[in-house]
Amino acid sequence: MSTPGLRGPAVAGAVLAALAAALFGLSTPLVQRAGHGLGPFWTAALLYAGAAVAGALLRQPGSQEARLTRRDLPWLAGVAFFGALVGPVALAWGLQRASGAGASLMLTMEALFTAGLARILYGETMDRRVWLAMLTLLAGGVLLVVDQARSGQDAGVLGLVAVLVATAAWGTDNALSSRWPIVIPGRLCWRSRRLARVVPLALAMVFGEAAPTIVAAAALLAIGACGYGLSLRFYLLAQRRFGAARTGSVFACAPFLGALGALVLGDRSGSWLMAGAGGLMALGVWTHLAERHEHEHQHEALEHEHAHSHDDGHHDHPHNPMPHGSHSHPHVHVPVRHAHPHAPDLHHQHRH
Repeated sequence: MSTPGLRGPAVAGAVLAALAAALFGLSTPLVQRAGHGLGPFWTAALLYAGAAVAGALLRQPGSQEARLTRRDLPWLAGVAFFGALVGPVALAWGLQRASGAGASLMLTMEALFTAGLARILYGETMDRRVWLAMLTLLAGGVLLVVDQARSGQDAGVLGLVAVLVATAAWGTDNALSSRWPIVIPGRLCWRSRRLARVVPLALAMVFGEAAPTIVAAAALLAIGACGYGLSLRFYLLAQRRFGAARTGSVFACAPFLGALGALVLGDRSGSWLMAGAGGLMALGVWTHLAERHEHEHQHEALEHEHAHSHDDGHHDHPHNPMPHGSHSHPHVHVPVRHAHPHAPDLHHQHRH
């Protein structure tokens, strides 16, 4: 078996994570504008109805990816509950009260929850550089809250807390889906969004939220399709190649794009404290991205099924004829011990 460098899978993972970040980050100020005056349950339902449509369109042929089974249902329910219900409802509620720029920057905290849960639940490695990055992100989040408190905007503080709850929900979603890497991302997007859009809609009816206009509904559907459906697909594909903690770190660029988008759209709530918070968060992202992980490690014998190609150094089993590109089937990995730069992806989930 060859020993690939970090370049191939890491670059692919970083590009996919960056695309996910751009789509999701810019969606935040757009949701604030399109959903102005609309209840959080209606907002969440429309966003994930759009995401469900995108997930259905992005589904791949079954031969290219692994299939969902009954064993996946608890994971599907967890991803739907945290990622597609709690997260967007809390974000929509917070965006009605906090500034667009401040709320966008607070979304950086998702990286902290993702990395922390990956460490607690799965033992993903976090060296001193990563810990420093997480503490820097936390300091930036505290500054944002202090900024709102100093301005006397109690509603703004509550809004930022709601956005923080959203980041914790999405961090949980990331941690759950990172150990579900063999399932087709298109199916995951589609099924979880189908489950999640029904509950917010029912709650909107129960709480008597006013129905949106046709223009607002169309805008939120489009934002959901791009910022939540397509973005999630790119995120899950990045996790396969990059690991939960590092994908979350690249994805932490999304809030800065969102804050920039909010300013372009006319948000004038910025202050020196907010700028300082943004600087700390940017430093935390850079510190995390500068991490390099390499050591000798053991791959045990393993049989599983997931989408793979034969140019990644970990899939050298024979085919007749050899397929081109990504495909899925049950396959066996033989034991091997080697050393190369790697991330905690599907084939590097060893303990440290």
